[in-house]
Amino acid sequence: MTPSNLISVNHQNGKARSQRALLFLFLLLCLVFGISIFAGRYPSPPFMSPQQLMQDDLAQRVVLNLRMPRLITALLLGMSLSAAGMVFQMIFTNPLVEPGFLGVSQGAAFGAALGIVVLGSSATVTQLCAAFFAFTGLFASYLLARRMKYGGWVLRLVLSGIAISALFSAGVGVLKFIADPLSQLQEITFWLLGGLWGITWEKLFSILPVVLIGLFVLYQMRWRLNLLSLEDQVSFSLGVVPSRERLVVLVAAVAITSAVISVSGMVSWIGLIIPHLSRRIFGANGRYALPGAMLLGGVFAILCDDVARTLLTGEIPLGILTSLIGALFFIFLMISNPVKVKA
Repeated sequence: MTPSNLISVNHQNGKARSQRALLFLFLLLCLVFGISIFAGRYPSPPFMSPQQLMQDDLAQRVVLNLRMPRLITALLLGMSLSAAGMVFQMIFTNPLVEPGFLGVSQGAAFGAALGIVVLGSSATVTQLCAAFFAFTGLFASYLLARRMKYGGWVLRLVLSGIAISALFSAGVGVLKFIADPLSQLQEITFWLLGGLWGITWEKLFSILPVVLIGLFVLYQMRWRLNLLSLEDQVSFSLGVVPSRERLVVLVAAVAITSAVISVSGMVSWIGLIIPHLSRRIFGANGRYALPGAMLLGGVFAILCDDVARTLLTGEIPLGILTSLIGALFFIFLMISNPVKVKA
């Protein structure tokens, strides 16, 4: 067998393995979602039986009006943060960045705190302010990077993102200082901890178009992420317009991040740890690593939310669980031997 034929065979074998892994993750996601419908503290923790669901009218209303919108939102949350994290890590060729990298998360936190303290603290106002300032963080980081005179484009964007995040963090601190400690401060604190306890069909439908369109754009451009992770001169020579296409994927990633964060609050580590796990399984090829990250993120977010709402009588904030589990798993990945995946 010639070397070219050997390379072709290895490529086909790697492609088949990746496709089987994606199919397995899709089936796992469906299984986890189906089981999670029955998970909860009503009528008896941690699960209700199918017979109870069929015979109990209240259980049916709980599943339809509370669990279903919450599970779908958890699915979208995990998929969005994981996809955005994969995009940021590939474009900036930095494995330690995540969706809040360009001031997005801190901008959303500032917007939510501003809505709670200044604009009346209604759920709709808080959600709109969080989404608006998440995009403000992106554009402020972009404009500041354009004005900088130091280093290359990626380095300037990194530094501007750090600066804008620091400004928004200071703003959140000021708003927490002036907030009413008996009401507003508590609401800000719970929002910053993250959670899906307030999800309704109305909130889900308010973010659904943005999230679906953004995920579709990123999925369609998964082929281009490999090229966008190269140097600009190399990407341009391969037929890519780096600045324009990077802007498209960044806007899509920030849009889905701001949308899900606006209803869930601050949920950390999903966008950092899941892309690492996906690359361990699928390698660095964005064609498979990006959809793999979406599926893994959906499974991880649903499982964390299941634990948050069933483990104790009082609900555990989702952000605490994702940070705890994500940090422990990240440590495990860093000290374990990398899985060698053939592309």
